[in-house]
Amino acid sequence: MTESAQVKLARETIETYVRDKKVIKPPDPLPKEMQGKAGVFVSLKKKGALRGCIGTFAPTTENVAVEIIRNAIESSTRDPRFPPVIESELKELEISVDILTAPEPVESVKDLDAKKYGVIVKSGMRRGLLLPDLPGVNSPQQQIEICRMKGGIKPTEPVELFRFEVKRYK
Repeated sequence: MTESAQVKLARETIETYVRDKKVIKPPDPLPKEMQGKAGVFVSLKKKGALRGCIGTFAPTTENVAVEIIRNAIESSTRDPRFPPVIESELKELEISVDILTAPEPVESVKDLDAKKYGVIVKSGMRRGLLLPDLPGVNSPQQQIEICRMKGGIKPTEPVELFRFEVKRYK
């Protein structure tokens, strides 16, 4: 299967950073789909198991390409759940890049769909985020429960709910 331009950029970023500790420059000219601003998540899997996933729910850089580069480095070297990726693992990595729409507030769990929407659960300054369409996560209630755990939000605390969509590139 041919990788998308977004995944190729993430892979080149990770390989260059892991091998040479250098940050690559964005493509020039920038492909049209990387010119805008958006939140981006870069997810890594190895033999089907999660190996790293870091992202931004809102844009933090000047364009999607720079956001991909930044989050590819973060997901491969700074995800606190995993040790940094090492060179011998590079060929085994499956990479996906999710480009997020802006989060929108929702009134209730009825406005969510675990396959279609990602979820942000917020209580005060704490928040948890979960991407949509993840294996083993089949209901909005499961999404909210996982988001609460990620954000350190107790099951009894009132929360604000937000949803977003993603375009997933492989």
